[in-house]
Amino acid sequence: MNNPFNIAFGQTPSRYINRLTQSSQIIETFQSDNPSAKVYILTGVSGCGKTVMMTNVSETLSRDESWMVVELNPEIDMLHSLAAALYSDISIRDRMVKSRIDLSVLGLGMFVENGISVIDTDIAIRHMLENVAKLGKKLLVTVDEVTNNQNIKAFVASYQTYIRKNYPIYLLMTGLYENINALQNDKALTFLYRAPKLMLEPLNFTAIKANYKKTFNIDDREAENMAKLTKGYSFAFQVLGYLAWDRGVADLEEIMPEYDQYLAEYVYDKIWSELSGKDREIVREMAVTHQTKVTDIREGIGFSTSEFSVYRDRLIKKGILSSNQYGHINLALPRFEEYVAERSGENIY
Repeated sequence: MNNPFNIAFGQTPSRYINRLTQSSQIIETFQSDNPSAKVYILTGVSGCGKTVMMTNVSETLSRDESWMVVELNPEIDMLHSLAAALYSDISIRDRMVKSRIDLSVLGLGMFVENGISVIDTDIAIRHMLENVAKLGKKLLVTVDEVTNNQNIKAFVASYQTYIRKNYPIYLLMTGLYENINALQNDKALTFLYRAPKLMLEPLNFTAIKANYKKTFNIDDREAENMAKLTKGYSFAFQVLGYLAWDRGVADLEEIMPEYDQYLAEYVYDKIWSELSGKDREIVREMAVTHQTKVTDIREGIGFSTSEFSVYRDRLIKKGILSSNQYGHINLALPRFEEYVAERSGENIY
């Protein structure tokens, strides 16, 4: 049997643990007759499973005949891609032809003799969304790893008008905290501030334990030890399972060097490189002293209360820290403490 765990980003692995609560929240909202939101943004640290969860939601809705699903690439013209995807649906295309709407100028379809020529992509999309509504369908658009680029800005600006006209179009996006924050701060896209944002929670500990126990045919104690090593971090769950499948689970200590190497090379090196100097000061203080009490950490690096709060809150939103107890913070990622401690002698800035 092939290794059932997958360390490739973005692919849904065979050993997949669903975030049932958060996935259901999106699906039930979108399926509602009077949805409270037509946009959801999934955010969290790299490797937390944003893309896989988005794929799970889109696949669930695509199995419903009343839904159409289109995935857009944020690195190319998203409006043109959406128009092309809609026109490729035969039911939409037939209605456009019967309505004598000519989209040939946009390179989307055949010439309609004596038809109404549409030369604007946004207008073409509106015509097609009207037909989506007439067909009694809904459209889900998914966008993975958004950044604050011109393609995203143009699409989101048009999407605002589609929402105002009550077209049956829904949007699900994923992105890192800093990229989502930059997009929301654009004055032309203020409606995104009101869009629900879901910070992906750690995978369910009991589900991880049960998965490892069944996969490796091990007892509760061994499965629990493995689950603890992941801290609920999606990529770590896959990496540890992947290594244990190849190397065996008899002695987890033997695979820790490879486990650390995968986490460092695939995720942690990038995370660390993108932290500011003061972000690193906080994280390094925690890694070296093993302190979790906010007061002790703040005093250890000489930050004022207000200054520390800014960086603490940002690190929590980035998914680097967690705060499950008042007055305390913890490093959220597995073996990140060991990773940072090894860099204790490096220049922070």
